[in-house]
Amino acid sequence: MIITIKNDSGETNYDTDKIESEAKAREAAIIVSKTGTLEVIIEALSFTSQTHRSNLEKLLSDSPESKIVEDSDESETKIIQEK
Repeated sequence: MIITIKNDSGETNYDTDKIESEAKAREAAIIVSKTGTLEVIIEALSFTSQTHRSNLEKLLSDSPESKIVEDSDESETKIIQEK
């Protein structure tokens, strides 16, 4: 399996099939699998977060009574930032 590592130094390609040590080759395969799984989870969480933000924005815009008038300094606010 060809792996491309990108960092500040640039890109480096590796071929895990050429690793002579079985233990190291197995460890490389496990790390690649775990990294792939984590990337899928990150993407799913990002999609879910965006969906919830959109649903909240729609709910709030459909509830004009929830809108804060500018002269209200006493209330506690929570800011949700888009990324």
